[in-house]
Amino acid sequence: MNYPHAIRYLLLFIGIAFSHLAASPQPYRSVENSAFTRGEKLTFRVYYQSMLTGKVTAGEANLEVLNKPAIKNGRDSYHIVGTGHSKGAFNFFFKVNDRFETFIDEEAIIPWYFIRRTREGGYKKDDEVTFNQSKGIAVSRNAVKKIPPNSQDILSVFYYARTLDISGVMPNESFPLSFFLDDSLYVSKIVFLGREQIKTEVGTFNCLKFKPMVIKGDVFSEPYPMELWITDDKNRMPVMVSSAVIVGSVKMELISYEGLRNPVTSKVTNGKGNGSASKK
Repeated sequence: MNYPHAIRYLLLFIGIAFSHLAASPQPYRSVENSAFTRGEKLTFRVYYQSMLTGKVTAGEANLEVLNKPAIKNGRDSYHIVGTGHSKGAFNFFFKVNDRFETFIDEEAIIPWYFIRRTREGGYKKDDEVTFNQSKGIAVSRNAVKKIPPNSQDILSVFYYARTLDISGVMPNESFPLSFFLDDSLYVSKIVFLGREQIKTEVGTFNCLKFKPMVIKGDVFSEPYPMELWITDDKNRMPVMVSSAVIVGSVKMELISYEGLRNPVTSKVTNGKGNGSASKK
């Protein structure tokens, strides 16, 4: 499994973790967002780790809520950008340069428009998806598909998930989520494993731990063993995702954050990286 897929799964599975906790039959719901705000930026290091090699950096990923307000469908929206690119020697045998964008309704936290620009080795894919939430359809470059109410894309699901109250989730509880990706609807589930402290470059955090399991389909050829850790505070910030491979593991680790909406109360110790706790 290469690291660009881990970037996508990070976004997807954080959303799966909490999505069962809120539902609404209204086309334009109202969601209380106290988790993120404009100007937030999260940066991750992607690396391969084994006893033989230690940590070998493969690339970097960024998630940013742009400062500039956006208008979509005549409504105030967030413009969010996610990028991933390879670094160093990995550029010679598997160069990656991915960019994903979404415009999310500020009140309903649902996507209006999604943009994908994928460059991974010899693979290239570009797409745009317009979400007509009131009619329940998604229109891409190649298809028009029916979608459930309040459907998400691979970026918006992450930010919507962070707005939800997860205080009632119990260990070993699992829950499903349907999501739109590559002109198809997929159903996945995730298991909440409990609470755990995780050490990263920017410090040690009290975290919520999850294990996602993906249903087979055109995009996911087999269930993918992965674990992820999210801060146990109001920010619900991802700090680590780990996936086992044949020898060792592929990991994404938070190395920098800024513009968070809330203080990082889950932080136990400081690290050597950069981090700005809050933005008022």
